Amino acid sequence: MATHASALKAHRQSLKNREHNRQFRARLRNALKGVRTAIDGNDLAGAKTALKQTISLIDKMASKGIIHRNAAGRYKSRLTTRMAARS
Repeated sequence: MATHASALKAHRQSLKNREHNRQFRARLRNALKGVRTAIDGNDLAGAKTALKQTISLIDKMASKGIIHRNAAGRYKSRLTTRMAARS
């Protein structure tokens, strides 16, 4: 265990950031699942609104560095392609 004050503070910050990032990733997984089930269930109106909210969440996460920008682009591309195939 760290004994310097700065190391202790860095450890506290890392725990806080890890929990914050974990919650964000859980929100992302739930949002992705919601869009996919709406698309697969032929609920196109619901899927369209869910897709818009999910893309906003993905962009927010990429800007904060929680996910990589290429991963964000991949998620958005796959969702929009899936949506277009159903429309």
